[in-house]
Amino acid sequence: MTSVVFPGQGSQFLGMAKDFNDNFTFAKSTFEEIEDYSKINIRNIIFENDEKLNLTKFTQICIFATSYVIYKTYENEKNIKINDIKVMMGHSLGEYTAIACSKKISLKDCCSILKHRGELMNDAVMPNETGMAALIGQNAKFIQQIIEDNNLDIEIANDNSPTQIVISGKKNEIEKNKEFFLKNDIKKYVELNVSAAFHSKFMLKAQNELSEKIEKLDFIENDIKIISNYDAQIYKDTSTIKKNLQNQMANKVNWTKSIEKLEEIGEKNILEIGPSKVLSGLINRISKNFDIKSVNKVSDL
Repeated sequence: MTSVVFPGQGSQFLGMAKDFNDNFTFAKSTFEEIEDYSKINIRNIIFENDEKLNLTKFTQICIFATSYVIYKTYENEKNIKINDIKVMMGHSLGEYTAIACSKKISLKDCCSILKHRGELMNDAVMPNETGMAALIGQNAKFIQQIIEDNNLDIEIANDNSPTQIVISGKKNEIEKNKEFFLKNDIKKYVELNVSAAFHSKFMLKAQNELSEKIEKLDFIENDIKIISNYDAQIYKDTSTIKKNLQNQMANKVNWTKSIEKLEEIGEKNILEIGPSKVLSGLINRISKNFDIKSVNKVSDL
């Protein structure tokens, strides 16, 4: 059995999956299908337009399209059956990819909801009002204690690994607390080039609007399990998967606990599908007990 993981925003790069598009008719037709559903010229963006690729309203659907095309091509070439996969999961945006690739929602519905999600997150707050920063060197419990002890108006957005935490907050809070964190045993503090404070209270209005759209989606029952970003628990029933997805945008991504859950159920093999190898690096920092393979170019097949 194998578990499959899909990356989120930040993994994108110009030219991703072009080799799949050029070498497999199946991949090309899948890209065309996603473009038809989304009404976006996705390949033009991901192959040629770096500026658009890094705009949140386009980034998410482009990363999804890349990961979905690679996975479906891999599935087709390797004759993968649904029973060959034990668990699927993804980081933030990647959770939608997992739900689509596990056939719990249709490709058409996933394209529609992700296009809307990208637009909502892009427009959730005024530009440059909020931001995010990556903190290297300590775990989430340590960071949370600093936040609480000092009444900082900051939230943990991503618990990526025991040594990498991402925080969200107002831009001035992110900027002014840099030296404070560095004086409190944080080895590195990197302000991120993002348009807003994702996975925080600043996304609540957008989350509520997206939740209404998710509620109307038809989810399909099958045997593939999903590990939720929201609570890092494993689910097969679509009602809980839907509910957790509705709470995802304004809450912390529990990636460390999600990988620990995989370890807890005895999973050994992980297949990372999608652009870059960001998740492989994070997973290796969480546990050395997995055999991880990444597929993001044709030669990886």
